[in-house]
Amino acid sequence: MIVDERFATYINSLENGNKEYLDELEVYAKKTDVPIIRKEMQSLLKTLLVMSKPRQILEVGTAIGFSALLMAEAAPLAQITTIEKYEKRIPLAKANFEKYGKSEQITLLEGDATEILARLTGTYDFIFMDAAKGQYINFLPDVLRLLSEGGVLVSDNILQDGDIIESRFAITKRNRTIHARMREYLYTLKHHEQLETSILPLGDGVALSVKK
Repeated sequence: MIVDERFATYINSLENGNKEYLDELEVYAKKTDVPIIRKEMQSLLKTLLVMSKPRQILEVGTAIGFSALLMAEAAPLAQITTIEKYEKRIPLAKANFEKYGKSEQITLLEGDATEILARLTGTYDFIFMDAAKGQYINFLPDVLRLLSEGGVLVSDNILQDGDIIESRFAITKRNRTIHARMREYLYTLKHHEQLETSILPLGDGVALSVKK
């Protein structure tokens, strides 16, 4: 955890919660070791959606559909497109969208995000990145192409439980590629002429970018 656990616990204790079905889905995810967005990220995401009032949302990384459902509740007028390639989770996400009455609002695209992003056309005014962290830098060119002017890009889990500040030699060899790619991604976000980006030590780190 990159933020003192006492602070996170206190801040989370102030939350007024989500819809009951989202709370139940969160419990299920934790029991079955499915990664979903943390409480702090849930709060930020809902706030950003209420502020920006997007009409077209793109999510990279569906898992079992928790964050897509959360966004559907926070932005009821938005159409959401979400991408997932893990075959075992796709049926669960589809079932959840159907079960909770969001299948008309949420469209799930199955397959590799790199290939799907390259095929997508049109624009999105809100993009949420929560997929394979080592691929963020590879997704970025198409994500920027798809992001509308004034659109918001939210990139989750970018501080890697604090490892991002460590030297590559302090990182286990199997994680060095992801470490290097995430550092490249964050540098690119902060220095890209089309973006204004803030990096926040919230949850496991989030980069908040707006396309100029």
